[in-house]
Amino acid sequence: MTNQPNLAALLERFFTQRLMQQRQASAHTVASYRDAFKLLLEFIQRHLHKAPSALALEDIDAPLVSAFLDEQEQVRGVTARTRNLRLTAIHSFFRYVAFEMPSHAEHIQRVLAIPAKRFTRTLVPFLNRPEVDALLAAPDQRTWSGRRDHALLLLAVQTGLRLSELTNLQREDLHLGVGAHVRVIGKGRKERCTPLSKSTRTVLAAWTRESPLDENQPLFPNARGGRLSAHGVHYILHKHVVAATGKCASLKNKRVSPHVLRHTTAMDLLQAGVDCSVIALWLGHESVETTQIYLDANLTLKQEVLDRTTPPNGRPGQYRPDDRLLAFLKGL
Repeated sequence: MTNQPNLAALLERFFTQRLMQQRQASAHTVASYRDAFKLLLEFIQRHLHKAPSALALEDIDAPLVSAFLDEQEQVRGVTARTRNLRLTAIHSFFRYVAFEMPSHAEHIQRVLAIPAKRFTRTLVPFLNRPEVDALLAAPDQRTWSGRRDHALLLLAVQTGLRLSELTNLQREDLHLGVGAHVRVIGKGRKERCTPLSKSTRTVLAAWTRESPLDENQPLFPNARGGRLSAHGVHYILHKHVVAATGKCASLKNKRVSPHVLRHTTAMDLLQAGVDCSVIALWLGHESVETTQIYLDANLTLKQEVLDRTTPPNGRPGQYRPDDRLLAFLKGL
């Protein structure tokens, strides 16, 4: 078996040529795939006792990949969604290898045949208006960081930008004149512009006057002037959610993340009567079908539909206890 392909060379070309050069994948995608393969290679090293740089492609077979995914879920406690993201990265690599090493087609197809795990899709979480108001009032605007956090949270709730889009914003992406809007490069490297409300424009205008920024400086810098990390935004949001809980008790029972703020934007638009196709454009969704999840969570809209219909007349029946034997069997 001296002609086995070297895994290290294939993996390096996958990241540098396929992802970065050909597909021009976002930094977020590259980081997600990198993390998946770091975990996979560490798992293989523990189980095969071989250094990652010494592995051949055939060392990574379908049973080993399945065992890795099971360990991720059962030992590390990741969700089915995260498990599927790890599998997506592995599948993407093996589809690339299928073109590079067609002689290993059977081995590759067995890995590609590993299915994603099905999971229960819960209703999307979102904040109601009192919760949003309490959150926006939480930052102490007497301080520099408080004014930054207020502007960041307001922009997130009004525009529904993704976390990566928020942290990558630069001064040149913000347009505060006529037709005020913010410009981002979203998923799939798609450019989109999102309009700003009058109140958001006023807050952002004050923020930019306070902190004159160079064109290459982030719109919302950290204390050292650098780019806020994803962890930093999560920390900021958690801190202000805890503070806002004192004025809005319902926040205590909610797990609020930057993506929940994005869901909140979508629900506000939907409840205002905006069509799903427009919401998909607003959020930068690849397909309108993605936006349908907000219809499922919109109880107000469902109630309005019920109010416009004529429900069938029901009559309460008379209770009759089951036969004792049938009752016993039903209770098993």
